[in-house]
Amino acid sequence: MQTNSPSKQGKVVGGFIRQVRDELNQVTWPTKNQTVKLTTVVIAVSLLVGAYLGALDYLFTRLMGFII
Repeated sequence: MQTNSPSKQGKVVGGFIRQVRDELNQVTWPTKNQTVKLTTVVIAVSLLVGAYLGALDYLFTRLMGFII
């Protein structure tokens, strides 16, 4: 069984962190305005889907009540 020395593990971890930092520097981050707009869209769509599914649930529950 081969064991890694602490210095080798430190180099591996340091290299990984360096690569992560380099990748994060390449990310195109959204502006505050874009973030607010997209968050608003997500909340609105979530509310609409929730209302739609709630209405369907209510209708099917009432329908099952009539059948049973």
